[in-house]
Amino acid sequence: MNTNQTATYEELRATPRAAGTERAQPDLHQQAREVQPFNKITKMPIALDEAVCVSSVQALNQVLADTMILRDLYKKHHWQVSGATFYQLHLLFDKHYGEQSELIDAIAERIQLLGGISIAMGIDAAEVSIIPRPPRGREEAPVQVSRLLEAHEFALRAARTAARQAAQSGDDGTNDLLVSQVIRTNELQVWFLAEHLVNIPMAKAE
Repeated sequence: MNTNQTATYEELRATPRAAGTERAQPDLHQQAREVQPFNKITKMPIALDEAVCVSSVQALNQVLADTMILRDLYKKHHWQVSGATFYQLHLLFDKHYGEQSELIDAIAERIQLLGGISIAMGIDAAEVSIIPRPPRGREEAPVQVSRLLEAHEFALRAARTAARQAAQSGDDGTNDLLVSQVIRTNELQVWFLAEHLVNIPMAKAE
């Protein structure tokens, strides 16, 4: 090793050291084969046929992708909202963002429990989701709310389809998750959003 130059990581590893001088050195840049490829199922002892697990995982990954995009749409509008309703919508968008984040964890955990691999990266969710991509720029508050309502409807269609499929195949856990958490949360959020688009006078009734 050239003592006049900074030692490379490989040189440091190859150089013998006196007792007691070893350093805890991270082993960086590791690469290996995937331990489980995407779309491959690990059979779990949960009393469900592998074909049922495969079907549920595929449906849940669609719901997961849509939920990830919906969550990010809420955060975009939370940052960019403006106008007379700024304070109310700023807080509401962030509240709904948190609730969608909780759904994402629940859906992803269910996929893993079924032996599947959940979508995890935003770029993958964008490729799978059926929710239209919004513009990067700021939009008026009514347009933001309308865009969110449209996204909710896409997400709910996917969730209802997956719930019916799970019920028919006997996957009670997936059906329960979709009905009791995903569908009901989205329906409630739709109600809170939709009421902002009702054109009712604020100061005087007609």
